[in-house]
Order: sequence, then structure tokens, then C-alpha cells
Amino acid sequence: MTRHLSLRARLAVLTSFAVAVAVAACAVGCWFVVRGRLIDQLDQSLSRPGAGGPSGGGGFGGARDICDKPSQGGDDRFRQFLPTLQVVEPDGSSCSAQGATQTLKVAPSDIQVAQGVRGATFRDGETTDGTPMRVFTRPDPAGVAVSTARPLTQVTDSLNSLALLLVAVAAVGVLGAAVAGLLIARAGLKPVDRLTDAVEHIARTEDLATTIPEGGKDEIARLSRSFNSMTRALAGSRDRQQQLIVDAGHELRTPLTSLRTNVDLMLRSETTGRPLPPGDKARLLVNVKAQLVELSSLVGDLLDLSRAEAASSLGEVALHEVVDNAVRRARPRGPSIRIDAEVSPWYVRGDAASLERAFVNLLDNAVKFSPPGGTVTVRLDEGELTVTDEGPGIPAEDLRYVFDRFWRSPSARGLPGSGLGLAIAARAVRETGGEIRLGAAEGGGTSAWLRLPGTPAPAEPTFLMGG
Repeated sequence: MTRHLSLRARLAVLTSFAVAVAVAACAVGCWFVVRGRLIDQLDQSLSRPGAGGPSGGGGFGGARDICDKPSQGGDDRFRQFLPTLQVVEPDGSSCSAQGATQTLKVAPSDIQVAQGVRGATFRDGETTDGTPMRVFTRPDPAGVAVSTARPLTQVTDSLNSLALLLVAVAAVGVLGAAVAGLLIARAGLKPVDRLTDAVEHIARTEDLATTIPEGGKDEIARLSRSFNSMTRALAGSRDRQQQLIVDAGHELRTPLTSLRTNVDLMLRSETTGRPLPPGDKARLLVNVKAQLVELSSLVGDLLDLSRAEAASSLGEVALHEVVDNAVRRARPRGPSIRIDAEVSPWYVRGDAASLERAFVNLLDNAVKFSPPGGTVTVRLDEGELTVTDEGPGIPAEDLRYVFDRFWRSPSARGLPGSGLGLAIAARAVRETGGEIRLGAAEGGGTSAWLRLPGTPAPAEPTFLMGG
């Protein structure tokens, strides 16, 4: 039922319900405590000496004399304040004072007292006309039992008044709790209202610069900080996405423009009836093919770079085998370049395909910038991989940009490539929990160094034994 109420209303309802239960429990407990005290007082008035009867100082010669004497109190106005006396014989018969207006119903416990089976006892009883009474029955030396009784209305009237008072107090308490619950819920949920307004504002305007005050150390403040962190992360992701689109558009524009120019040139030569010389036409076709290859490579790099992390297939990877595969793939790309590889076993947790693509990109760069007849050295030792070439190297002031998307050094802008290879390699290494950097190699050239956490031996397989 409360699912259809607002959070503020639910808090008020729950607060009111909790207070109602507490007040009801206190009221019921109070009623029973007061009832017990009133019954105790009534019992004490019935059992104290002088309450009535021959042994209680009533002025009779014996217990059976009660039946031969007129009832106490000649004035009916005061008779209601006097106890009712009755003698119970062992056979269950009874007699009351002459002129008594009420006769008690004899209970089995009264007969047992008259027979000497049990001692004095208190009980709730009633008269023959149905009036509730509190009865005290005690044995008498005359071999009978004497019952002294007073009406229970002395107690029930007070309890009824108390019950009405408790119900009124409980109603006021529950109403006050409901009002207090609404006020507390309204005050306590103000930060939530601010958070809701901010979320609705962002959903309506897509303004990720919106922040929420983070004052305090309570749960709401933690929620506000988490929300601000989320919006900052979303804003950064959107900015990177927009930057990727801008950079990709810029990189795609050049080969597309060149491709369109070449295609237009060939179409114009055909439509004007002046075909190109075979040699020129062959060069244009070779140029078009190279541009298409460059476009395909660029699109592939973009797809790989934008691949969601969830798509990675993480598992145990034999890094030395991945490096060997990358070396085999890189050798045909530089036939005149010698690749000297030396690897030792190393196992990491990651995505084999992503790591292989990263190593191929590093080797492509090394092969591309090595002089003809040069050597590319590859070493894998205890998780540390180095790829060193003999090329011209990278200026120190450019090293900070080498892992940026689409960045290319001035000396490499005339060479084929998209400028995404090192960015893809860096992302794959960092996904595996490793680190990567580029620097100058001893004796000239560039050295790529990366470290991947792992072990020199594969993990032991776990077998589940079934019964």
C-alpha cells in the first residue's frame, strides 16, 4: 500500500505507526498496572481486621450468628459502602444477614474453604442478580467459611475512566507524531529534493557541469559527492568522445579528399574523351588503393580504440606466446629489418587479442622508423618487455604526446599511419594493470618499455570433485 505513496508520506506514516504501537503498548501496560493496584487495594480492604464478620470485629458471637442478625447499616444510603457477608456451610448451602439486598453465588472454592481443604482465597464472583463482586473467603473456627465481598464497580468505573483518558492521550500522541513525521521528513529530505532537482535539470538540459553542495559527512553528503563524481566522469567521457569525433573527422578528411580528387580526375578523363596515359592511370590506381588501405586501417584503429571494455575476454594469457605471434606478424612488414626476439615465460591476466594488437603496433612503429638493414630488439624478461629500434628517435619535448590519439611527430607525418597505434597499445597495457613508456635508447633510436603484472608459471587449474 505504501508503495504508491511518496517517500515523505511513507516516512510520516511509518513514524505515526511506530508511535501508535508504542503509545498503545504503554497504555495497555498502564491499564493493567492500575487494575492490579486497584484490585490489591480492594483485596486489602476485604481481608483486613474489622472488614466484617465475627472474627473481623463485626460484633457477632459466632459465624452462624450472621444468619440470625439483621444486615449492618440501617440506612440504605450507606449500605453500598459496607461489605456483603455470607456464611458457606461445608455442604454448599449458604446464608446471609437478614435484610441483605444481595446474595453471593457460592463457588466451589468457597465450599473447599468451608471443608478445610484450602485456605483463605480471593476470587471474582457475582451476586444472584448478576452484580460483579470481589470475594474474600476465609475459614472460620465454627467449621464454616465466611465470604466478604464488595462490588467490582469501585474498580471498573475507575478503569473505564482511565481507558477513556488513555485513548484520548494516544489519539493526540499519534496525531502529533504524524505532524512531527511530516515536518521531520520535509526537513530531512531537503537534500534529496536538491539532488532530485539537479538530476531532473541534467536530464532536461544535459548540462553535466551542474554540481550539488557537498557539505557535511552524512549519507546525503556522500550521495552528493558520488553524484558529482559521476557527472564529472560523464562530462569527461563526453568530452573525450567529442574530441575523438573531431580528431577522427580531421584524419579522415585528408585521405577522403585525396581519394575523391583522384577518382574525379579519372572520371573527367573518361567523360571528356581524353583518357589518361596507361602509366598515369596505373599510378592513380595505385594511389587510390593506398588511400583505401589507409582508410581501412584508420577505421579499424578507430573501432579498436572505441571498443567497450566489457567486450574484452579476460583470462590467463601466455605473454611470451603473444609476443612471438606479434613478432611473426611484424616481420613481413619490414623485410629488410632484422627483428631479434628473446622472450622468457610470463603469464598475465588480460585479453590476448588486445595485447597482441598492442605489441604489433609497437613493432610496426619500430620497423617503420628503423633504417634499411637495421635491427629491432625485443626482450621479455619477468614481465618487462622492451622494443628498441635504431631509428632517429623522438625529441624529448615530444615524449609527453606520444600516447595521445592522432598525434604524430613532424618527421612521421609523411609516413603511412593513423597516429592511433601507440594510444591503442597504451590502453591495452593499462587494461591489464601494467604501465608503458617511451624513451631514448642507448646509442640512438627509441625504446618502448612496458611492465605487466603476472607470474612466470601458469596458475594451477582447479578441479571440482563430485560425489
